[in-house]
Amino acid sequence: MRSDLLHYINGEWTESSGKDTIEVINPATEEVIGTISNGTKEDVDRAVKAARAAFPHFSQTSKSDRIDLLHRIAEEYEKRKDDFVEMITQELGAPVKMSHKVHYNMGLSHFKEAAKQLDTFEFTENRGSTLIRKESIGVSGLITPWNFPTNQTSTKLASAFAAGSPVVLKPSELTPYAAIILAEVFEAAGVPKGVFNLVNGSGETVGDAISSHPDIDFVSFTGSGAVGQKISENAAKTVKRVHLNSVANRR
Repeated sequence: MRSDLLHYINGEWTESSGKDTIEVINPATEEVIGTISNGTKEDVDRAVKAARAAFPHFSQTSKSDRIDLLHRIAEEYEKRKDDFVEMITQELGAPVKMSHKVHYNMGLSHFKEAAKQLDTFEFTENRGSTLIRKESIGVSGLITPWNFPTNQTSTKLASAFAAGSPVVLKPSELTPYAAIILAEVFEAAGVPKGVFNLVNGSGETVGDAISSHPDIDFVSFTGSGAVGQKISENAAKTVKRVHLNSVANRR
């Protein structure tokens, strides 16, 4: 059984400020396959501080630098194919073939596609006498669902890296291990310190801390409508931008 009680903050694996843990269960066998830390508000504060410190430099890196970074990530991702497939099969309870053909491949494709799109993307545009400049929004908080642990996580991360936005990621506590492997991939690929931060834990603690944090500028969430509503309410207090990929609650 795995025991992964560390968060990844500012380029280092670091202990949580709390002691609570969460069991991770293989839904196909109903066996406990590991434990993770239930992160705290203080853990999120440290992660946001690291991302905020990384923003001034990372947001000003060139397109070619970010394209190179995305290519390196894709290369390191491919080296961990067997690890991704094995872990997704365990934490998601997916058949091995689906873990490979769907989940692993979808995650990889996002980093490759982001590099391709960034190559032709223009950050400045002239409209008459007006120059429009597209800039990184700031620090992004990413909250991802259990059912596509590489797809939803990778598409958000690849887009943020392409835009020059450091991130704080909270994967689903039901399927956290693919994100832990991703952190190892980023470390091997040379993602700068503070650009990627991973805080595991529940939505009630880590999710709330991310969506309400005054130094997070943008929140991207995929999940239920009820949680999306709560995130919008939290984010409204600091007037941060929110992107929700969720099902609306109908009455």
